[in-house]
Amino acid sequence: MAIERLSIGIPELDRMLAGGIPRGFTVAVTGEPGTGKTILCIHFIAQGIKDGDRCVYVTTEESRESIILQASQFGFSFTKSIEENNLIIIDALMGLKDQWSLQSLDVEELVNKVIQAKKTLGYGRARLVIDSLSAFWLDKPAMSRRHSYFVKKVLYKWGFTTIVTSQYAITTSEAFGWGVEHIADGIIRFRRSVRSGVLKRYILIEKMRQTPHSLKMYEIEIVDGKGIVIKGAVDMRREDVALPKQVMDRIRLAAQKREAEIP
Repeated sequence: MAIERLSIGIPELDRMLAGGIPRGFTVAVTGEPGTGKTILCIHFIAQGIKDGDRCVYVTTEESRESIILQASQFGFSFTKSIEENNLIIIDALMGLKDQWSLQSLDVEELVNKVIQAKKTLGYGRARLVIDSLSAFWLDKPAMSRRHSYFVKKVLYKWGFTTIVTSQYAITTSEAFGWGVEHIADGIIRFRRSVRSGVLKRYILIEKMRQTPHSLKMYEIEIVDGKGIVIKGAVDMRREDVALPKQVMDRIRLAAQKREAEIP
């Protein structure tokens, strides 16, 4: 039985995924700030609009206007798509009083608003981005896995193929995104390093169920007018991009603490 796959909108990445993300999957996109997570989400939604999918974008760390502006920098007119009822951007940052804004970072309010958006957009294959989901438990990290599971379970029934981002920094004592990774059908990880005084960005598919995906790490470039461009596979040791041991130790301890707090 052939697996229906949704293109991310980056041809090289689709090839790395044997054609794209399997329909109905929840995929975690993780990485440090500035590595390309939001731009990948924009590609995913722009491709969905092109393919006639119903598209919903939830933004928690940038305003709706910022997402629209970024999309325009890479040649995507999200304003036109919103006007044509092909896209709804839910703003969870600014606390605006319009129909498509969240008044609080409450996971049940999030799910209800996404369902409302899907009803407004109508029947059909649907794409959802939550950028980032980890924002919904910043003050209660012990709930990360429970909230992630709730979001996945409920929204899957509404036909969404979903990308959720989680952000961390190597200096963070607790990682707020790991609940997402535990429930995800796939994990796409961004990394960065500085070599000879130049910032380098990388992408790695760590997991994608039902998919013979590439196991190589690829260097990427973010190009104005294009978005993410994959330059090619790189020969790197795991140690070149792994988080420092002391950070991993803190993450493990934090995870154990959160597990102990869950009733």
